[in-house]
Amino acid sequence: MLAATAVTAAMAATAGTAFASGDPAGADGARAAAVAEQQARQRAPHRAEDARGVGPLGRAAGSVETPSFSMTAVDKQSTELYLYFPDHKGAFEDRYPVEVSFDGFADSINVDNDKDGYSDGTWSVYKNGILNYSWIDDNLEHHSTQVGTAWNIYTTVLSPGNLGGTQEADLIGLDTSGDLWGYLANPDGTLGERTRIGGGWGQYTQLAGQGDLTGDGKADIVARDKAGVLWLYRGTGDHKAPFGSRTQIGGGWNTYDRLLSVGDLDADGRADLIARKPNGDLYRYSGTGNAGAVFRNPVKIGFGFQIYNLL
Repeated sequence: MLAATAVTAAMAATAGTAFASGDPAGADGARAAAVAEQQARQRAPHRAEDARGVGPLGRAAGSVETPSFSMTAVDKQSTELYLYFPDHKGAFEDRYPVEVSFDGFADSINVDNDKDGYSDGTWSVYKNGILNYSWIDDNLEHHSTQVGTAWNIYTTVLSPGNLGGTQEADLIGLDTSGDLWGYLANPDGTLGERTRIGGGWGQYTQLAGQGDLTGDGKADIVARDKAGVLWLYRGTGDHKAPFGSRTQIGGGWNTYDRLLSVGDLDADGRADLIARKPNGDLYRYSGTGNAGAVFRNPVKIGFGFQIYNLL
């Protein structure tokens, strides 16, 4: 509890000025502190249960292939940042107000490079094109380093996980011409030279993925086209050509206005998908780990989410 209390104090010291001034660096630090606080809280009971041999979530570093991340929600009117942490039962806990403006951010991308199931670093894409990598160290100090510029050439940036070539989670970006690019990541969050994955990806209105969807241990993604058809792109493990040929999952997905993944939401070790309808209803599609039937039937897990930009 001391760690969580210390993080709370650090967050409180940063949050007020970050919201008032619109300071992106302060907002990033407040977000990171909030994540660290909640992860410390979530770890405590699980460690006690694991010690008794009854823990549902054994999360030793290096043992978890599919992480569970928070969902980032930015209020469309106030630009205030809220975080939704998984309840490990298939939905989210009550929203967590970070009390900072997140207006300067285009995206926030968590990674779990030590494979303990929790976020240990975040890429932040700013609307001005700057890409930063941030983390909180063991002394609860926030660190941030600029990784690149001109990232506003991409309409979508995400990290499906390790695409091959290194042990870290990597990045992909879809540019305005429909080309998809891959970036291998280093342990410090810096990136290698980009590699062109392929063209024609402009036909898709949504890309999502966080981990293995097919049970082969490789990171996959899904893509929704303009007709509402959802396609699976299986990971190959080769960073030079990280995805194989597409396979149709199903139609009617244009009923949703946002698709994303925070990893394993229902604590079964498999990657899941979150889908939001325009009226704000939120659904979970639990992953099966089977390429022949990638997701189970949708389960409604919330409502009122139309007020947010979900990053």
